[in-house]
Parts: sequence; structure tokens; C-alpha cells
Amino acid sequence: MIQPRIFAPALAVLALAAPAGAAETGDHPLLHQIAGEISPAQMKATIGTLVGFGTRHTLSDTRSDTRGIGAARRWVKSRFEAMAKDCGGCLEIQTPAQTVTGTRVPNPTEVMDVLAIQRGSEDPDRVVIIAGHLDSRVSDPMNATSDAPGANDDGSGTAAVMEAARVLSRHKFRATIVYAVLSGEEQGLYGGKILADYAKSRGWRVEADLNNDIVGNTEGLNGVRDAAHVRVFSEGTKAVETPEQAAKRRYNGGEVDSPSRNLARFMDGLATRYVKGLSVTMVYRTDRYGRGGDQVPVLEAGYPAVRVTETRENYNRQHQDIRTENGLRYGDVLSGVDFPYLAKVGRLDAVTLAALAQAPAPPEGLKIDGAVSDDTKLSWSASPGAGAYRVWWRATTEPRWSHSKAVAAGTEATLKDVIIDDWFFGVAAVSPDGWESPVEFPGAAGSFLSPPPQPAK
Repeated sequence: MIQPRIFAPALAVLALAAPAGAAETGDHPLLHQIAGEISPAQMKATIGTLVGFGTRHTLSDTRSDTRGIGAARRWVKSRFEAMAKDCGGCLEIQTPAQTVTGTRVPNPTEVMDVLAIQRGSEDPDRVVIIAGHLDSRVSDPMNATSDAPGANDDGSGTAAVMEAARVLSRHKFRATIVYAVLSGEEQGLYGGKILADYAKSRGWRVEADLNNDIVGNTEGLNGVRDAAHVRVFSEGTKAVETPEQAAKRRYNGGEVDSPSRNLARFMDGLATRYVKGLSVTMVYRTDRYGRGGDQVPVLEAGYPAVRVTETRENYNRQHQDIRTENGLRYGDVLSGVDFPYLAKVGRLDAVTLAALAQAPAPPEGLKIDGAVSDDTKLSWSASPGAGAYRVWWRATTEPRWSHSKAVAAGTEATLKDVIIDDWFFGVAAVSPDGWESPVEFPGAAGSFLSPPPQPAK
């Protein structure tokens, strides 16, 4: 509960608002349109084709035109090329690859990602990414020959990527959107590393990576169904945090305000407004216990990233040989995907990408002051394309941004009678036509687009 001595004087400046990111500056018809264009039938057709390749194991056949990882990635590339033709060449197709070896890759093997890059019209070096992994597996992670349909893990994520590309390539955005179909996830998260290395080599300023992995199932092992929620996992403190930054963060806060976590809050707000029948469950973890995904190497490269995953995983359908035992059916087959639910997740992905790519970047250089004072002062660097800003704050135990104040001009604000000690603060940039960025928390702990630290020489 907010203490009266703090809340009452602040009534003149604070606005009780929807969660940050829920288009506080106004509703956007474009996002409703995009949500309506996501097709469960298209997503089902995509997964059906992927399942038809038999196996998409990273170590499977690369020469066949009908079976294996090679045929699957060539088909993905051809679909992106067809979309590019439909939009007048708006997509640039790239296939970055690395030759890797490791515990699950005993012999040198080329691992290839397939990327479709939609260049932004005003801020092309600022990049938002959606990713899913193409490869599949059965019970034995080294079995590269048995049928591994991978309908949900991760045909569902790949379908979300490709459907976002199909819909969003019909529109123009200020920042660049990258649609990334990755390989090598089941063998060691290689696809995510290839993506991160490619982003770094191209000098991309990655604002967000939405890693979709297992997003189409609604029935758990216990038979409980949930088609109304999707989990968004986000790291608490940055993987690239230095000891000096950690010391400051431990003292002043920021454990729950990494850019990845404020990206999750942004998605939560968008789901409330634009995706009927779907709510975001924010999970304050990088991933599930003892498990990982391709967002991890992206985080390790210093970029904000979240993992999007269904709320009810069915482990009889993950990493399983196709079989029936004691009346139970095992295997990741097409019938295990709930396509109306998958479409809702796809709508959340698409509206998030569009909202991020249309809004200015979150303001950098955010500083805060107010020690031994009844007022809190914030200042920041101007964000290209911003026409205004919005200061947000919340109680330190609240999960979502709850109070806000519009800043019509300038790059600083004073919150009279709002005591710095008792709240967390952040700032979002707002375009002249009302697109609002995610909230940025002050300092290194919350910075979205600061360059990742360079390796020591």
C-alpha cells in the first residue's frame, strides 16, 4: 500500500495508467489490423510442411530435397523469398552459418540460420528480432535418422516467425525487423550464437529478441488446459554486467528492471489491449529450471531478449520417440498443436514487433537524482524520432509500472513530492504520432541499447 505522505502530494502530477507499453498515448488501429491478419490456417500449413520433412535434426541429411534439415531450411528460405517478391523486395534474405563441434556435435558440422531482414525506413540500424528454431529431435539427442516431427518444438516457434514475416512485410516500419529461423538449438544453442555473432558483426543495435520456443500446446501432463496465457521469461540482471555495475545495482536497485524484463512488461501491456483472450504471465527467470533456449546466447552477447513459451508444457510430446506405451501416446506430432492458441501467441509477437519498430528507441543516458529531497529529478539523452517522453514510476514491490507523467518537451523532469527512496522510476520515448517505447530504468542495469562490453585485449 502506498503511504499517504507520498501519495497525497503527488496527486497533482501522477496519472494512474494502464501498464507501460499499452499505448498510453493512444490506441493504434494498425496493431488491431495486424492482430487480425494473423492466420491459424497459415500457421498450420507451415507446421504441416515442416513435419513432412521427417526429421529436422541438426545432424540429419542436408542434400535430400524431401527429408532432413537441409531440405527444411531451403524451404524456409524459399518462403521468405516468395514473401520478398510479394512486398517488392522489402526482405533481404541471409543465411549466416558456422562450422561447429561439441558434446552433441561430435564431427565438424555446418549449422545455418535463415534470416529475413526488413529494413527500417528511418532508423535501420536499430533492430528488433523474432526467432524460433527449425531443428527437431527424438529421445536420443544424437539420433539424426528417426522421424522427429517437431510440430510444437519448435515448429510452432518457426511458424510464429514466418507468419509474422508474412503479415508485417506488408507494412513499413521505422526500425528494422529481423525474422530469424535458427538451427542447432537442440545440439547446444548454436543457432542463437550464430544470430548474436551476426548481429554484432553487422553493428546492429538490437533492442529486442523475442525467442519463440514451444508456443502451441495447451494441455499439460495432468490434462489441465490453458489457452488464455503465455509465459514470457526474462533475465533479472544482465549477463554482461560488470562487477562495478553489479555493486551499484545491488545498492540502488535494478534486479527486476533489466531491459529484458521491461520488454516483458511491454508485451504484457500490448496483450491486454490488442490480443483478445490472451494474457502474459511474466516469469522472472531467464528460462525454465535446468533448460535453455536460443535467447541465452543473445543475452550473453549483451542484447535484450525474452523467451516466449506456452504455460502448459506436455513432456510426453517433447524430445520423445513416436510410440504408444501403457495407453499413452508419445511424440511431438501435429495433433498436439492448438492452432487457435498458437495464432494468439502469433498476434502478440506481431503487435510487439510492430510497436517496437514504430516507436522511438528507449531514451539512453537516463540519470536520476533526489537524495535528501522531497522531489525526484530525471534527465536523459534525446531519443531520435521522439516528440515527447513519459516518466513512469511504481512502488518497489509492484510488478508493473503504475504511475506516469507526460513530458511534452525537453529531456528532463522533476516529480514534485515524489520521494526517490520509495519508488522505482523509468522513462519511455514517444513519437509525434503516439508510439511509445518500452520503459528504460536508470543506469547500466536498465539500458537497452548501450554497446555491449568489448572483450579485453
